[in-house]
Amino acid sequence: MANGLAGNPFVPDVHFELIPIKNLVSNQDYQRKISNAHVGRTADNFNIYQINPVKVSRRDGTNFVFDGQHTVETVAEASGSRDTPVWCMIYDDLRYEQEADIFANQKKYTRPLKALEIFNAHIEAGNDVQMTIKQLVESYNLVISAKRIPGNISAVNALEYIFDKFGYQVLDRTLLLAVSTWEGEVDSLSSNMLKGIAKLIVAYGDKLNDEQFADRLGKVSVREIIRTAKDRHTGTQGYAEAMLLQYNKRLKYPLRWNDLTSGKQAVPSEAPTAPTTEPAQLTMDGGILVDPATGEIIEASADDEESDEDDDGGIPDEEGALPNQMLMDNLSLSARG
Repeated sequence: MANGLAGNPFVPDVHFELIPIKNLVSNQDYQRKISNAHVGRTADNFNIYQINPVKVSRRDGTNFVFDGQHTVETVAEASGSRDTPVWCMIYDDLRYEQEADIFANQKKYTRPLKALEIFNAHIEAGNDVQMTIKQLVESYNLVISAKRIPGNISAVNALEYIFDKFGYQVLDRTLLLAVSTWEGEVDSLSSNMLKGIAKLIVAYGDKLNDEQFADRLGKVSVREIIRTAKDRHTGTQGYAEAMLLQYNKRLKYPLRWNDLTSGKQAVPSEAPTAPTTEPAQLTMDGGILVDPATGEIIEASADDEESDEDDDGGIPDEEGALPNQMLMDNLSLSARG
């Protein structure tokens, strides 16, 4: 090694070569299978400045790739040729077992970038999407920060998801509803809360009244919504359902439950019309009356209330709580019939 570095324990004994992809081998048993989907996505967004040298072990005249096989395939896909060369860091003194050990431990002590760190790097780079999101957030007197204090948002993945999937207007309205309802309370700006609000906006459009949302949801704490969400469904769906329950309580014309679960995006609505008949009340096992439009429990029998107290593992029903999701699905089908 040049410059008197040979034998230095902190400098690898390697040299660099440009090697055509067709002369590289990456079929060792310790390696993971190539993800064609990953290769395709990376090739579609190819950036020469994000290509790292490939680590190669030269054994018996063969160039074995032990770190960088997806880089190799990405360059081949993007360039359209396996004659394209890539820079390789060549190790000449490794055995197969050493390669496998290096492969197994190469990520053990590395710390992946956090979402907020990546977001901030995009800001420093002046990238349009992140700059737009930051400006929108700050227009509501909020701050993008990892600190858990009122008015701070750390859920940048949720902000980017809503912006990319549904657009600027949905993200704008999501922030408006969150801030006007809970005034920057820390948990109201979490990922599931923001995505849950966005889900309601997408499902109901202008049928969802902003002032009514702030008034009705503002009467309950975010913690209560979180507890209800966990009982309802995992992730964003549970949060959206929990908020819809509170919004629909005792409304004469509640938002249709099926619109939230259908996955369809709302179109601008006309003025609501009164139903021709009163909403049906379905009697379930145990004498529970349930409104099929909202899923709200209308009345529970005295026997049910007593059984809650006797159930050591149970939680007494809260006013307006719902039956489980399977029951809700059955109710929705019955209501449509």
